[in-house]
Amino acid sequence: MKREVKASTDLIPTPVVLVTAQGLEGPPNIITLAWAGVVNSEPPMLGIGVRSNRHSYRLLMETREFCVNIPHAGMVRAVDVCGVVSGKDTDKFALTGLTPEKASKIKPPLILECPINIECRLRHTLDLGSHTLFIGEILTVHRDEAILDEKGKITLDKFAPLAYCPGVHDYRAVGEKLGWYGFSKGKMS
Repeated sequence: MKREVKASTDLIPTPVVLVTAQGLEGPPNIITLAWAGVVNSEPPMLGIGVRSNRHSYRLLMETREFCVNIPHAGMVRAVDVCGVVSGKDTDKFALTGLTPEKASKIKPPLILECPINIECRLRHTLDLGSHTLFIGEILTVHRDEAILDEKGKITLDKFAPLAYCPGVHDYRAVGEKLGWYGFSKGKMS
C-alpha cells in the first residue's frame, strides 16, 4: 500500500555538484548543489537551481559563467562544508583545501580534485519561486584520465560520484552497475 504525502522534492537520488562562480571582483566561490541536471542535448546544456539569497547567485548574475564540478565520494566532507558555509566572508578553497585550476573558456575556476569539470555560459534564467533555474550552455568538459577506460569513456567504478537523497538528507555513493542503455531491447516477453 502506498501513502500519499504533500508535494515534495522526492526525486531520489539527485547528483551532487560543486559549482564555482566568480564575480567581476573578488575571489571565486564554491556552492554545493543537488538541484542540477542535463536539460538539453544539442546544444548541450545543464540546469542548476540556486536560491536568490545565496552568495553565488550574485556572482552567477554578474559574470554569467559557472563551472559544474563533479566530486567523488572521497570528497563528501568538502562537499558538505561548501553547502553549509557561506562564501560571502569565507574562502571555501582555503577552508576545504580544494585547489582552484584555471578554466579554458570561463573566468570561474575548475576544482582540480573533481574528476569532471563542465564549463558553462549562462543562456537563460527562470525564477521558479524558492530557486532560480540557471541554464548554462556547456562550452567544454574536462575529464581526469584516471577515471577513463582504454576507449576514453568514463568508468564509474574508478570514480564513485556522489548522489543526494532529498527528504532524508543523505549523501550516497553511486554503486553497482545493473545494466546499460538498451540492454533490454528485444528481451521483453
